[in-house]
Amino acid sequence: MGAFVISKRFDDYYKFEFTSRKGKTIFTSLRYELKFECEEGIEYFKKAIDKATFINGKSGSGKFYFKIVIEEVHFATSRKYATELMLQKGIVEIQKYAQSSEILDFSFNHFEFSFNEITSLDKKTFL
Repeated sequence: MGAFVISKRFDDYYKFEFTSRKGKTIFTSLRYELKFECEEGIEYFKKAIDKATFINGKSGSGKFYFKIVIEEVHFATSRKYATELMLQKGIVEIQKYAQSSEILDFSFNHFEFSFNEITSLDKKTFL
């Protein structure tokens, strides 16, 4: 079963990713200003999955991707896939597991260090 993972972007906006059972990102949402909007976006997607349209595309480098459109509004974009078969497997995984997937919130950032903490670390620690 996949999972929706909420995280904070570098520009302080929120996003969510739908990840596969193996933890690989399948698609990434657009950005949201507030976390509750991101959570509402996930719930909306779960309810509207039957209305979703998957529009396939090909990047300039030859990789395959899809955009998710719901009610004529761009909702999310997939990661890049090497083959069309892998792309189709990603879409099938969304259709099978999205409605029952759990939501994981990693938007809090406990891994931030101040500049002083970074510069005071002993270099031998990393050697």
